[in-house]
Amino acid sequence: MEATTRVPSNTPKPKTEILKAIIVEDEEKGLNNLKNLLSQYCPEIELIGEARSVKEGIQLLSTPGVEPDVAFLDINLPDGQVFQILNELSPISFEVVFVTAFEEYAIKACEYSSIGYIVKPIDPDALKETMERVYQKRSSHINNRLEIFNTYFNNPNAFKKMSISALDGIYFVNIVDIMRFEADDNYTHIFLVTGERITASKTIKSYEELLVPFNFYRVHKRHVINLNFMRKFVKGEGGYLIMDDGMKIEVSRRRRPTFMEQMKRLQEGL
Repeated sequence: MEATTRVPSNTPKPKTEILKAIIVEDEEKGLNNLKNLLSQYCPEIELIGEARSVKEGIQLLSTPGVEPDVAFLDINLPDGQVFQILNELSPISFEVVFVTAFEEYAIKACEYSSIGYIVKPIDPDALKETMERVYQKRSSHINNRLEIFNTYFNNPNAFKKMSISALDGIYFVNIVDIMRFEADDNYTHIFLVTGERITASKTIKSYEELLVPFNFYRVHKRHVINLNFMRKFVKGEGGYLIMDDGMKIEVSRRRRPTFMEQMKRLQEGL
């Protein structure tokens, strides 16, 4: 089967900037569902091509004039994984949104690398939220982010670096250099050992869940800390932590018992 290329229509477009898109999806039902959802909920997306395999995807993206702003890519295809397309065409200049069933490694890899993803069955609200993030990033450092994605996806135990989508750009940070996170409504301030502060456009809860395997712990509704940078825990009614940078962090009354259990496990592990 040949990859399908569409000539952009001449119909009137909304005032929002149009993003040209392709879809690589092998299941007919899934392909049609995504097309319908994009048409209904994301009028700024103009579909210019579709493919159903690694071979067709490479053929489509190698076609002169097919220059998408964003590609919706199913991870698992009949003749391999979609990463073969990206590796074949690297470096790429379009934003990537992975379309996947619930696969823990794939989703975590997307979160660590600031790569967009939507989970099957596709929720319209999640799709709209993903597209809003795509508009913000617009291929910024996409090849660096894909490198981080591949690192975690292929070897999560060796993962060391993450991508942070911030208000002023995208940062690539060694996890061991993050000292703490501080919530600010729907934003999060990230403090590094260098003294640098990054303001990210994600909630602190998303970082809490993401970094549990790396010795981070939420001690307060506003604070997630790297346990490696604790200097002292001051006991008492208003118990608090003193971090290596001298910052005092309150440990909430509700979280204190589990925090003390965590401290006990750390001491036993030394």
